[in-house]
Amino acid sequence: MIICHPYRFIFLKTSKTAGTSIEIALSKFCGASDVITPISLADEAIRRDLGYPGPRNYRPPFAEYSSRDWAFAAATLRRKELYNHIPAREARRMIEPAVWGAYFKFCFERNPWDRIISQYYWRCPTEPRPSLDEFMTRKVLERLDRKGFGIYTIRGKVAVDRVCRFERLQEELEWLRAHLGLPEPLVLPSAKGSFRADRRPYREVFDEGQRRRVAEVFGRELALLGYEF
Repeated sequence: MIICHPYRFIFLKTSKTAGTSIEIALSKFCGASDVITPISLADEAIRRDLGYPGPRNYRPPFAEYSSRDWAFAAATLRRKELYNHIPAREARRMIEPAVWGAYFKFCFERNPWDRIISQYYWRCPTEPRPSLDEFMTRKVLERLDRKGFGIYTIRGKVAVDRVCRFERLQEELEWLRAHLGLPEPLVLPSAKGSFRADRRPYREVFDEGQRRRVAEVFGRELALLGYEF
């Protein structure tokens, strides 16, 4: 995730939505006091080669913790810190209320059938790989849902100001540039985009039973954003 003070925005990162590339591109506009959470070593190397700022300010000093923060940290068995795919419900309690309330919050979402294909080839990049049917366990689908709908909602309600569409990526990036007042276009590097071996449209990949399983788990996204098979 990113919190950028000069341009007053908070980026919450979902999975398999070009999130890492977007995060790297946004970090170009961040300064010394902004929050940038760590990504993988390979992706940090891309960010470093571009000359963009790396991870910073995601781990607040212990002196800034409130008693409520300590209770939360103890309950989750880890030190309080902001991290890559942090959901809104956690981020909100770690960010100053004035910042959370005033800054423009956004994320990206993607058609769940297409998102699952992307996840499949990312998790299983080489042969032999399990069949798509074997891969699509209930646990895998629900985990992917948590890193989508679960990132930008709190108790089932949207907690961001804009859910951008992956399917309109370039248009959304230009809209964000204009809305945030960024001085330059957002240029995305290539990060995690080379794993997908099957480039067929998702409608040609899923059978009817698989289609229904996805619709059942991702029903909230379908209702919210109008995605269809």
